[in-house]
Amino acid sequence: MNETHEKLIQIGNHILQNARNQLYLSLRFLDIAFHALPYELNLSTLYVGTDGIKILFNPRYLMEQYQHDPILVNRLYIHMLFHCILRHPFHQGNREQRLWWLASDIAVESIVDGMMTPATKLVISDRRHEIYQLLQTECKVLSAELIYQYLVKRNLSEAEFGKWQMEFWVDEHAFWEQSQEDDENNQNQNEDNENDSDENNESEDEQQQHSMETQMIEEKWQEIAEKMETNLETFAKDMGDAAGDFLTHLKIENRERYDYKQFLEKFVTIKEEMGVDEDTFDYIFYTYGLSLYGNMPLLEALEYKESKKIEELVIAIDTSGSCDIETVRRFLEETYSILAKSDTFFHKTNIHLLQCDTKIQEDIHITCKEDLLQYMENFTIRGSGGTDFRPVFRYMEEMIAKKELNDVKGLIYFTDGYGIFPNKRPSFDTVFVFVDDGYTEVTMPPWAMKVVVSES
Repeated sequence: MNETHEKLIQIGNHILQNARNQLYLSLRFLDIAFHALPYELNLSTLYVGTDGIKILFNPRYLMEQYQHDPILVNRLYIHMLFHCILRHPFHQGNREQRLWWLASDIAVESIVDGMMTPATKLVISDRRHEIYQLLQTECKVLSAELIYQYLVKRNLSEAEFGKWQMEFWVDEHAFWEQSQEDDENNQNQNEDNENDSDENNESEDEQQQHSMETQMIEEKWQEIAEKMETNLETFAKDMGDAAGDFLTHLKIENRERYDYKQFLEKFVTIKEEMGVDEDTFDYIFYTYGLSLYGNMPLLEALEYKESKKIEELVIAIDTSGSCDIETVRRFLEETYSILAKSDTFFHKTNIHLLQCDTKIQEDIHITCKEDLLQYMENFTIRGSGGTDFRPVFRYMEEMIAKKELNDVKGLIYFTDGYGIFPNKRPSFDTVFVFVDDGYTEVTMPPWAMKVVVSES
């Protein structure tokens, strides 16, 4: 390493260390995150970015920013930290890359702009103010996920997108994990080496190793975020306005999300029914006996097998005026697509689909797939009044008393959560399902479970 190269590293480290010290004085809740990102010179970029493991910097860019205004470097530093804490580099998935990058930048900048600390305070442009106001009309919270959904619906022109990107661009995202490109590269490599099994196996091993390393990095930041949320909630008064909306964003990101399909499968019944149990039946002994003795298998197949299917369930859909009708429709369609699968139903199924607001608007009794299909072909949304959860609970208790429900696994109540809850715990398990549209603080009864499912 020559003397010039060593000098550049020292300058870059010094600038970043100075920014870190200034931020730490007023934002001590970031202490864990500060120690999680060491610095490394990287001349493959003209700017500064992070891969979740370290901060990769071009020293000349850092010097230019620092000479122009040291606060720009402070904001750059905390911008990258927030990306990692909120796990933006790991949550792109199948989203359009450039929209996800822009949404992530807007989300982080909105947090930094709201922080009342001299280390990050800059005058906000009129354009930025206008964009925030525009987004706030559609998004309850300016999270990356909700902003991304808005950008997809808005379908910005190339000129508009360029203006938004220039307004919020801060750091280099090329170091982020790009799972789609990795998958394409691995697929192309496998096609080229399809006749060489050893090379294919090596490629699969490398891909698996890469995936495991990425998961470990994300888990590290998730642990940091959870500890940070606890610290902020404990010392919220001491932090004052310094943290801004950061705690709200942390709660959104740290909240456990569920796949609705997997969640619905928790309400299955284990029951024996006619059919060959593939898991316990040994075809080798069966066919060997037939070949040896003609029509005498050595091992007969079991006539019954254990099946996990939905036998009895009540699903209530809040169709009050506060619930978005399109979201309700999508929830019903998703429920239908899950329940309509051939392996979901026993021969006799007892499922009630309720539409309700302040009263029961409709009760559709589903006993087979054909009932469900007919309902979905003709269903309409009923009700648009207020929200009162109590009629559904009374209705279910009446059905249980009349033996119309004999072994109900529970009630799944899809709602926005704003309604009147029963005072007493019901005789069945209850889960209130919310769509992830921002952080919704709803005080739930102690006996009720709350589940947030992703909009996708």
